[in-house]
Amino acid sequence: MKLQPIISSVGFIAILLSFSLNFSACAQEKKYLATTIAFYNVENLFDTINDPKINDEEFLPGGINRWTSQRYEAKLISMAEVVAGIGSEFVKGGPAILGLSEIENRGVLEDLINTPPLKDLGYAIVHYDSPDLRGIDVGLIYKPAVFKVINSTTNRLSMPGRTNWFSRDQLVVTGELNGDLISVIVNHWPSRRSGPEYREAAAKLSRNLSDSLMKEHKNAKIFIMGDLNDDPTDRSVAKVLGAKGKEKEVNKGDLFNPMWQLHRDGIGSLAYRDAWNLFDQIIISESVLNPKKGWKFYKAKVYNEKFLIQKDGPYAGYPFRTFAGGAYAGGYSDHFPVYLILVKEK
Repeated sequence: MKLQPIISSVGFIAILLSFSLNFSACAQEKKYLATTIAFYNVENLFDTINDPKINDEEFLPGGINRWTSQRYEAKLISMAEVVAGIGSEFVKGGPAILGLSEIENRGVLEDLINTPPLKDLGYAIVHYDSPDLRGIDVGLIYKPAVFKVINSTTNRLSMPGRTNWFSRDQLVVTGELNGDLISVIVNHWPSRRSGPEYREAAAKLSRNLSDSLMKEHKNAKIFIMGDLNDDPTDRSVAKVLGAKGKEKEVNKGDLFNPMWQLHRDGIGSLAYRDAWNLFDQIIISESVLNPKKGWKFYKAKVYNEKFLIQKDGPYAGYPFRTFAGGAYAGGYSDHFPVYLILVKEK
């Protein structure tokens, strides 16, 4: 089965695709629409305004990172460039839905979607403040022309006996993607420094949210996305969340992790001590893998274009990040975006 873009759409959703299916020496051509759903950890997208409620001092003009208006604006331009290009080999004009992590507040998302080339793409925002002490949140931007938000909630992650511990909330957004009811759960699980039990608690919350959505909506199409700070094979993802890596093992009501095979093939979204990890993942419900109708999973990819890779120095080959070794590098992020291509018959 070969995927070949043949017509670009005007504006928002996708390109028309052609699948050639061979049946006993004859070929039948079907036409499909495609769309992109993506996630991106944007590495500390902070504004330059002091917020006394959070620990944002390092990202102020007088802070250790010397976070000036010029650096902030350069960061916005870089992020907008990346977002607009995600999945462009299949779908032009940026993802229909994009989950984000390491954003300071709603204001930075408003600045981002009003930065060219995103300004002309018509993105809207779903965001809630999280209790994270550094003030970093998760959020979601989307194209109202193709995704109609019906409901959104923010869901607190807590640890038993840790009343003074705070992390990022999990964002749930439900809506219609070209008439197809879907739900997106945006995550940024606790860091690896905190210990595996914290990420397992986050995995349990994500699974509970997913199960609730499945009970509420028959054949719910669910996308669990985020920086999970664990790989697809780690216990939090594979066992607690229950995201299976092989399609043949996925049963009704299960979760499927299309990033599992990428990880097995050595493809990562971030690098640490000369090793690749695939912490950034998009996990789907069985109804996206084997739908009765509507949008269907086609392909999972890491957006690791050459311009996003550090070309020289001690971090050559790593993601070209904003800060490296404590110094301003002027790059993009320490993570690559990840995305899924969905298709449905035209």
